[in-house]
Amino acid sequence: MAKWLWSLAACIALAMAGAGVSNAQGKILRLAVLGDSLTAGFGLNAKDAFPAVLEREMRAKGMDVEVLNFGVSGDTTAGGLSRLGPVIAARPGGVILELGANDGLRGLDPALVEANLEAIITALGKNNIPVLLTGMRALLGMGKGYSDEFAQVFNRLARKHTLPFYPFFLEGVAGDRTLNQPDGLHPTPEGVRVIVRNILPTAMDFAAGLAKRK
Repeated sequence: MAKWLWSLAACIALAMAGAGVSNAQGKILRLAVLGDSLTAGFGLNAKDAFPAVLEREMRAKGMDVEVLNFGVSGDTTAGGLSRLGPVIAARPGGVILELGANDGLRGLDPALVEANLEAIITALGKNNIPVLLTGMRALLGMGKGYSDEFAQVFNRLARKHTLPFYPFFLEGVAGDRTLNQPDGLHPTPEGVRVIVRNILPTAMDFAAGLAKRK
């Protein structure tokens, strides 16, 4: 009889341990990065793309996080808006929004860029998905007036929606030939590491806030 009871207790203990593992796994914070080639990792191995490197660095800092890559090379803000469905369907705890570089390269109307980003932010908000907005700058060749107006789009949206905001995604990398591929537009693996190092405090604060919501 005692032997039977011991076996039963052992089974219960194993079941409880299994439940504990499941619960711990359930606490993983899932982030999605909605972006263009800078997110997708154009010209890089998957492990060197921004979401993968960000996930590794956040985990190294003790944040139990999974970072999903929703980057598509060549995407504009309109492209990001058109494929928002799968991002929402993934049910992330939060979204890092990295779009606008291709709009700036094409000289698209900043008002159109703002409207597209506004629609993305609003749709995510309606689905209770917080946003960390990253800013982008247009090439100086587009003219100072255009560049200033373009940059203000991101500042204005961050203020309007009270979003966590990282002003320039390519901070410390843009214009540095040693950190960019031969096209001068896409970061090398080292360039991505610089981007991640710079944005990491903002991303960690964002994630910590999301963890408190759970």
